[in-house]
Amino acid sequence: MTTAAADATQSNGMTGFLGWIERSGNKLPDPVFLFFWLILILIVISQIASMAGLSVTHPTEIDPDTGAARVVAAASLLNAENIQRLWVEMPTTFTHFHPLGYVLVVMLGAGVAERAGLFGTAMRAGVRDAPKALLTPIVVFVGMMGNLAADAAYVVLIPLAGIIFHAAGRHPIAGIAAAFAGVSGGFSANLLPGQLDALLFGITEAAVETVFGDFTANIVGNWYFIAAMTFVFLPVIWFVTDRMIEPRLGKWNPARAGTAADEGDQDRPLTEAEKTGLKYAGIAVLAVVAMWLFFTFGPGTPLIDETASAEAQLNPFYKSLVAGFFMLFLLAGWAYGKGAGTIGDHRDLVKMMSGAMEDLAYYLVLAFAAAHFVAMFAWSNLGLVLAVNGANFLGSTDLPAWALLTAIILVTGLLNLFVGSASAKWALLSPVMVPMLMLLGISPEMATAAYRVGDGATNIITPLMVYFPLILIFCQRWDKDFGLGSLAAVMLPFSIGLMLSGLALTIGWVLFDLPLGPGASVFIEVPTTLNEAAAQP
Repeated sequence: MTTAAADATQSNGMTGFLGWIERSGNKLPDPVFLFFWLILILIVISQIASMAGLSVTHPTEIDPDTGAARVVAAASLLNAENIQRLWVEMPTTFTHFHPLGYVLVVMLGAGVAERAGLFGTAMRAGVRDAPKALLTPIVVFVGMMGNLAADAAYVVLIPLAGIIFHAAGRHPIAGIAAAFAGVSGGFSANLLPGQLDALLFGITEAAVETVFGDFTANIVGNWYFIAAMTFVFLPVIWFVTDRMIEPRLGKWNPARAGTAADEGDQDRPLTEAEKTGLKYAGIAVLAVVAMWLFFTFGPGTPLIDETASAEAQLNPFYKSLVAGFFMLFLLAGWAYGKGAGTIGDHRDLVKMMSGAMEDLAYYLVLAFAAAHFVAMFAWSNLGLVLAVNGANFLGSTDLPAWALLTAIILVTGLLNLFVGSASAKWALLSPVMVPMLMLLGISPEMATAAYRVGDGATNIITPLMVYFPLILIFCQRWDKDFGLGSLAAVMLPFSIGLMLSGLALTIGWVLFDLPLGPGASVFIEVPTTLNEAAAQP
C-alpha cells in the first residue's frame, strides 16, 4: 500500500500554488532530521546571541543577592556547561520529555481497543445503518469522534463512507471527502479528550516550564472548546458536502471505477459476536466512569485535594485523567475482545499492548529529537529572550487578544502545509508562543486551542499529510482518473470553511471569555516578579 501510495503521488503532479506546496514540502527533511538541523541552527544563533550580550529581565524571578528582578542573558550552547548537559543528561532529557509518558500510557490502552477491533466495529456500527437524510452528518460526526482511534479512523471509516454513499445512490467520492474532512479537518474536534490532548498538553507543559518553572498541564483544558468545535464543524462539513462538493461531482459513473469498487467485507452487517463485544465494551466504559466518580467523590476523595485552595483542589483529578483514559481504552478493548472472540486470554492482551508500542517506534525517534531541541532551546535562554521581547512588542501594538490568536491560527495553518506532524509543529512553536502569550495574559490552554484550530483546517489540502496518498487511492477505486489535484480541489472548500468557522469560534470564545475546560480559562494574570507584586497597591 505504501508503494502504491507513493506511485500515486508521483504520477499526479500538480501545478500552481498546490504544486509549489508539494514541491517545497517534499524538499524538507523528515521531521526527525528537521529537528536535528534546527538544533544546529540553534547552536549558531545561541553563540551569536551570547557574543552580542542579549539579555532580558526575568518576568517572575528575583535575584536573591540584589533583591531586584533577575537578569537572564542568552547562553551559548557551545559553552562548557551546556556541552556537559548535552552528553551527561541525554537519557534524562529524553525520558523526561513530558509528552512521552502521556502518549505511551494512553496508547497502551488505545492499542488494545484498536487491535481487538473495538474502534473499527464501533465506527461501522455508527454509520452503516444511518438514515439517508442524515447520512452526511452521521459520517462526519463518527469521523470526528473516530479521532480517538487515531489511524483506525483513516483506514476503516473513510473507505467505508464511500461504500455507504454508493449504496445510498450518492457519489462515493462525496462520502470519502466528508469522512476525510471529519477525521482530518476536524482533527481536534471531539466530545471527549483523548490521545491528542495528552500529546499536545505534554508539549505545552514543557514550553511553560522553560520560562516559568514547574507547571502541570491540564489534559482537559480544551474539553469545552473541542466539544464546541464538534458542533460548529459538523454543519460546515455537512453544507460543503451536500451543497458544494456532491453537486460538482455530479452523478457517479460506474464505468469510471478503477480497481473496482470492491472494498472487501467492510460493509458487512455486524455479527452477533461483534454486537456482544460492543455491549460488553459499553458496560466496561460505564464501570470505568463509575470508578473515577467514586475516587473523586467517594470516601476520602482521593482525587480531590481538600486541603488545597479552591482553584487547586481538582488538580489530582486532572492529573489522573491520563491514567483514566488508559483504563477506559484498555478495559473497553478487553471487554470487546472477550465478547467478540478477538481476545482469548491474557497473553493476547499483552501482545496487543506490545503491538501498540511497536506502532510508536517512529514517534519515539521523533520524541528523542524534539526533546533535545526543546531542552537545548531552554538551556540557551533564547525562549525567554524571544518571549519577553515578543510580548513587549505585541503589547506595544495594543492588539486585542482575539487578533493575536487569529494571527497564530493563520500562521499555524500555513506551516501545516509544509510540516504535517501536529506534535512536531507544536514542539517548534510552543517554546516561544506559549510563554509569550502568558506574558500578555493569555493562558497556555488558549494558546493550545488556537494552535489546534490552525493545525486541523489545512490538514486536508496538503499532499505532505501522511494519509493524503492513501485517501487518493480510496478515491481512485471509484474513479480511476481521479488525481492528486482533483483531491486537493475537492477538499479546498472544506479547508476554507473549517478555517473560517474555527476563527469565528476562537474570536467568539475570547470575546465572551468562556471557560475552555474544567479549571481552564482564556485569560490568566500576567506573571510578575515578587518585587513587582509587592509594589502593587
